[in-house]
Parts: sequence; structure tokens; C-alpha cells
Amino acid sequence: MIQVLLRWFHRYFSDPQAILLAVLLAVGLTVFMTFGKMLVPVFASVVIAYLLEGIISNLRFLRLPRAAAVTLVYSGFLALLLITLFILMPLLSRQISQLFQELPGMMTRGQELFMQLPQRYPNIISAEQVDSLMNAIRNGVKDFGQELLSYSLSSIPALITLLVYLVLVPLLVFFFLKDKVLILNWFIGFLPPERPVAVQVWKEMDAQIGNYIRGKVYEIFVVSIATYIAFAIMNLNYSFLLAVLVGVSVIIPYIGAVVVTVPVIIVAYFQFGLGSDFIWLLSIYGIVQGIDGNILVPLLFSEAVNLHPVAIIVAVLIFGGLWGFWGIFFAIPLATLVKALLMAWPRATVPVNQSSFPFY
Repeated sequence: MIQVLLRWFHRYFSDPQAILLAVLLAVGLTVFMTFGKMLVPVFASVVIAYLLEGIISNLRFLRLPRAAAVTLVYSGFLALLLITLFILMPLLSRQISQLFQELPGMMTRGQELFMQLPQRYPNIISAEQVDSLMNAIRNGVKDFGQELLSYSLSSIPALITLLVYLVLVPLLVFFFLKDKVLILNWFIGFLPPERPVAVQVWKEMDAQIGNYIRGKVYEIFVVSIATYIAFAIMNLNYSFLLAVLVGVSVIIPYIGAVVVTVPVIIVAYFQFGLGSDFIWLLSIYGIVQGIDGNILVPLLFSEAVNLHPVAIIVAVLIFGGLWGFWGIFFAIPLATLVKALLMAWPRATVPVNQSSFPFY
């Protein structure tokens, strides 16, 4: 057993480049696990900087000086941030309040609908099962309301934190864009001169993360706008709120689209019933989801490394469990990082004694 472990260690950790990669991974994981919550503004700023860097690169391709490109793009970012804070967020808050005001009436109508099921399908569902289901829904809504109340009672610290983020994030984004080369050179200064494997992994991941962040944000905007237009044409209640939910759902591959469809169906059913408007709305919604999955995603992520759906779902579960929202958001590039490391990891050629492995 010891010989097997020694042979495995010699194969994967005898190369100095492998040791460097292992140290970098250990340091990065320690920083994320120890200071992750404190560094949330930094992570958010890096994401935004990656997004804006793509626009700056396009302007640089048009021979615009970097300083002018950074100023132009950063000004647009600040304008979009102000529009979000003073126009879009109040509209979203208003629709959330309206939904909670109408929620008791929707629950009453839902109970009336469920109570008809035992009469129509007595062999499948009973009145006791319907009562148990409604009690579970009521308890869930009650617990959610208590959580909202407790959150509102502690909203002053959260508001202060939000205000701090609103100052820190734009400031960090500006310096990440302005001093990008300086910051990268500072980090590189801590690495040894000979680092070809680390450079190879970094170049691949830099391209992958940049492509993923820009593509994912563009996908969120396009899907949200297209969904809002479709819902607004159908005059669906809470069109803006549902469109935002549909847009954000693309962050979670496969699972997000399934989960967000439930509130869309519920709101559409209570507004239109099972008539033609309900069918039309779900058809249009299905078309938007189909265009997103079959046209928009291949177009935006054409440069992404292909991953099996099982690998993507496992990555979402693992990294989401470790780091919450940011783990879910970066699940695919983190899975790509793992794949790149496995492909680039230096391996020593070790003679194998086949007599020790009877399955050969």
C-alpha cells in the first residue's frame, strides 16, 4: 500500500511545476474559504471588470486609447447603475409588494381548485391529502413571511452594508480597469520565474472566465428583455418581476429554467385560467426558452469548453454549497478550471509492475 502511494505521489508531484500548481490551489482555496464573505465586493467588482473589459477591448480594436476607452465604458457603467437603482429597483419592489398583497386571494382560489380534485379523482387523491398539502403551503408562506419580517427588522445594518457596497464596488471596478496591468504584474511578482504550466492554465482560464462572464450577463439581459416584451404584450401581471426571475434563472443551468417556470404558470393561470391566453402565453414563453437554449447559448458560449451536463450539475451542487450565489455563478468556469488542471498537470512516467495489479 505504501509503495502504491509513493508511486502515485512521485508520478503527480515530482515535477516542480506540479508543486507550484498545488501551492497556488491551496492558497487560493484557503483565501476563498477564510475570507470569502469579506471579499464579496471584490468578487463582484472582478465580475463587472471582466464584463467591461470586453467592451474596452473592442474599443481598443478601433484604435481608441485605453484611457479614453476606460473613461467611456466606466461612465456608461455608472449611468446604467443609476438607472437600475432609481428606476428599475423601485419598479421591481412595487411589483413584489403587489404580489404579496394578492397572495392570500391566490391561495384561497388555489384551495378551492384543489378541493375539487377529490370529487373528480377520488381514487387518486383524497380530501385529507388536499388538507395536508394546503397546510404545508400555508406553513411555508407563514415561515417565509416571518423571515421577511425578521429581515425588515434588521434592515438597517443590511442597508448600511448595501450603501458601503454601492461605494466600494464602483471604486474597485474603476481601479481594476485603470490599473489592470499594474495589479496583474504585482501578483506575478510573487511567482517563481519558471512557471510555464501555471501560465498555460491561467491563459486558458482567463479566456474562459472572461467569455463566460460576458456571455452569461449578455444572456441575462437578452432573456429578461425578450421575456418582458412577451409578457407585456400579453398584459401578464408582474411582467417585470417574472422577466427578472426568468433572466436570473439562466445562471443555474437546467435547474433554473424548470424552477422559474412554476411561478410563471401560477401567475398566468390565476389571471387567464385555462383559456387561449394561457396557452398563448406559455407557448411564447416556451419559444423564448427554446431560442435561449438552442440559439443564444451556442452563439454566446461558442468558445467555452464543452462539459457534460452531469459535470455541470455536480459543479453547481458542489460550488453552490460551498460559496452560495457566487459558487453557482462560477460553477461552469470552476469546473472548466478543474478540467484544465487535470489536462495540464505534469505527470512523471513511472514504470508499472503489472504483477502488482491483477486487473491489467
